[in-house]
Amino acid sequence: MSKLKIAFLIAIHLLFWGLSYVFVTQSEISWSGLDNVNGGLTIAYAYGLVFNASIFYIHVFWLVPKFYMQHETSKFWLYAIGVLILFTGIETAMDLNLANSLEVVIIDNKEPSNLFYVFILLNTLCHFFYSVVGFLYRFQFEYFKSEKSKSNLLLETREAELKYLRAQLNPHFLFNAINSVYHLIGKNDPLAKNTLLQFSDLLRYQLYESNTQHISLEKELDYVLQYIKIEALRKGEDISFDYNIQFENASKNIVPLLLTPFIENAFKHCSSYSKSTDNTIEIAINEEDGRLTLEVTNTFDAAHTNKTKDGLGLSNVKRRLMLLYPASHELEIDTKNGIFSVCLTLNI
Repeated sequence: MSKLKIAFLIAIHLLFWGLSYVFVTQSEISWSGLDNVNGGLTIAYAYGLVFNASIFYIHVFWLVPKFYMQHETSKFWLYAIGVLILFTGIETAMDLNLANSLEVVIIDNKEPSNLFYVFILLNTLCHFFYSVVGFLYRFQFEYFKSEKSKSNLLLETREAELKYLRAQLNPHFLFNAINSVYHLIGKNDPLAKNTLLQFSDLLRYQLYESNTQHISLEKELDYVLQYIKIEALRKGEDISFDYNIQFENASKNIVPLLLTPFIENAFKHCSSYSKSTDNTIEIAINEEDGRLTLEVTNTFDAAHTNKTKDGLGLSNVKRRLMLLYPASHELEIDTKNGIFSVCLTLNI
């Protein structure tokens, strides 16, 4: 807790006890014959306030944290009852001495009341009340402290997991890039060189520009467009390819590198039939009023895909979506009649 918060809490507590004293001593309250007429209440509540505050803070700073919160309930009750009896006995003796000095007598049913029993009953109830209040105050403080610790722990765990997932992206991307260029070497060396150069630009974006929690939608979609063009160039005439990217609000922000894995998955697992027109990939990205929609479809060879495990990139991005957009995204993945389709809707 910061020094400012501690100072604020101290001021609030002092204000409470101060107002309590002013309220009681300026009212017509009678404490078993001790009132503001004979001046006894002003004196009695002055030391009574010390006892009440002491019991309250003994519970707050000692009994509850040292014993109750440490599951030593037997010691807690032993000391709590001991403090209650001790303080009640001392204050009762002081009340009796003050009442005798002021010659206070309470007449009840035409008989003088025994002030000892009256004072000890009232003091016991009052001290028990402040014991309960002190217990609840500290218990509530520990509860919120525990909840805050849990929240911080969850946040740290979430951040650590996101960093781990993010760290996987670059090696995964690099692996696919090297694999792509490898297959071009010997077949089309100029294209291999050009592809490697463009991949280096994309990697630079991943390492430097996207190293933030959010990035502008315009930059992210420009990166996606470059990636699409490179993959389309690499695939050449082996596929029938179409894409469409439209957005209204270039200044909108998005978590970087969320969309590419779905597109990468389409190129990676697209079918390789003899007729290029049978190997299709369609990509549509549209943003309107802060609602981004990504639709990706590709044909696939069912016999080959059934033997292939879910790629790292796709499972990675699913987890990132759950962490970063838990209640503001919808993801539908479907396979039907040799078509693999992804539809992602995201509120940005």
